[in-house]
Amino acid sequence: MEKDILILAVESSCDETAAAVVKNGREVLSNIISSQIALHTLYGGVVPEIASRKHIEAIDGVITQALQEAGVTLEDIDAIGVTYGPGLVGALLVGLAEAKALAFAANKPLVGVHHIEGHICANYIENKDFEPPYMALVVSGGHSHLVYVSDYGKYEILGRTRDDAAGEAYDKVARAIGMGYPGGPKIDAAAKKGNPNAVKFPRVFLEEDSYDFSFSGLKSAVLNYVNKQKMMGEPIVPEDIAASFQQAVVEVLVEKTIHAAKERGVKQIAMAGGVASNSALRETMRKACEKEGFYLSIPSPILCTDNAAMIGCAAYYEYMAGVRDGFDLNANPGLKLGER
Repeated sequence: MEKDILILAVESSCDETAAAVVKNGREVLSNIISSQIALHTLYGGVVPEIASRKHIEAIDGVITQALQEAGVTLEDIDAIGVTYGPGLVGALLVGLAEAKALAFAANKPLVGVHHIEGHICANYIENKDFEPPYMALVVSGGHSHLVYVSDYGKYEILGRTRDDAAGEAYDKVARAIGMGYPGGPKIDAAAKKGNPNAVKFPRVFLEEDSYDFSFSGLKSAVLNYVNKQKMMGEPIVPEDIAASFQQAVVEVLVEKTIHAAKERGVKQIAMAGGVASNSALRETMRKACEKEGFYLSIPSPILCTDNAAMIGCAAYYEYMAGVRDGFDLNANPGLKLGER
């Protein structure tokens, strides 16, 4: 009988302070998340300095809670996994400093994890038999990536956003139609009451063989439409705008993902990142995969948004591959997927 591997994971790349204990990469013993959303809502977005300060206040308690809930001590842990990029540099540094201190004090190996890799690995947690190769669509506030995952820890980025990430466009459009922050869940809810065909917004597919994304033109089209309606004294129906905008985003994301999966000859598609919790995207992708014969994996919404369980899962596969980081590991806010 092989020994169980326990990873204590720490995530602090944006405005969630999170810690988790993960067993053998796929079994979550605890997953504690302290969110700052209420605080940043006052400012209409995440304020980096406030985020860093709140991480410092919350992190000890969150880690203690994660160990208690898992029923383990620091001595039982085999390694400590921590997000070191990409993200807000001040926020990353808090989690990294904490993880290094624990690793040093308890004499445990340190494993640095790429935040996007964590999002992709969230698919392994509830889906015990899911494994590479597959096509992953990663959509969050800061990222829109189309990634071919050939093996654990092996990522090839086929496409990425050239301007605004999908989640960023959601936040900006939500602000323009008076819905406030965070934009994603608010537009998702409003769109359910709106008509997705009310306003014809552009679908940006770029060059014929490109897997890149571009949402800034769509965002501008929404802002221009709102301004035009105001100038003409015409009514603005936020629900219809939300539904029409969302439809334009979802269509492009789904179509490019299916196209890439076909081209690579994979039979499985995975979704990851905060925007993967969007109900319209989940439903449209599900239908497209059913129609085209692809197996689809999407984590539960709680595992799509930032959490430490996904970091623990990614850290496990890195740890098993022999990755160990020194205490000189630094935060890297612009870290690219596949780089170390």
